[in-house]
Amino acid sequence: MTTSSPNPESQPRDLNVRDASEYTDQRRPIIRALKVAGGALVALTLISLMAWGATRDLPGIWAVLLGVAIGGGFVLATAVTVLVTSESSPSTTMAVVLGGWLVKMVVLILLFVWLRNFNFYDSTAFGVTTLAALVVALAAEAWGVITTRTSYLS
Repeated sequence: MTTSSPNPESQPRDLNVRDASEYTDQRRPIIRALKVAGGALVALTLISLMAWGATRDLPGIWAVLLGVAIGGGFVLATAVTVLVTSESSPSTTMAVVLGGWLVKMVVLILLFVWLRNFNFYDSTAFGVTTLAALVVALAAEAWGVITTRTSYLS
């Protein structure tokens, strides 16, 4: 008794693409950038807590927490703003992003002026961690956007 297997060439071909919806969402790169940058900031926080906590004790730990929150928050806030305004017109997105950037600069300056009066954190650890958080978050966001697969045509 022989059973014949169906010949794949004799059956009609289905050329419809079924799983393309995830590649046509143009918000995917920003969402992935936020996830990758968030993970990178968590890793930076853990490494910095170990390093600065071991060398500068509790002031180093406070400096790391403040530095990652300020540096990482500054970068991630821009990506969140772009994501929130992704369904609006390009001019609205640009206005909100630039306005948000100006607000962030004012808040950052006021925060630095306010923090200058305190001595519960190590200023060296704070500066190094803030700059590291900025660089790590920017690099992780760029990598997240570049490596996301999306379609160019809808």
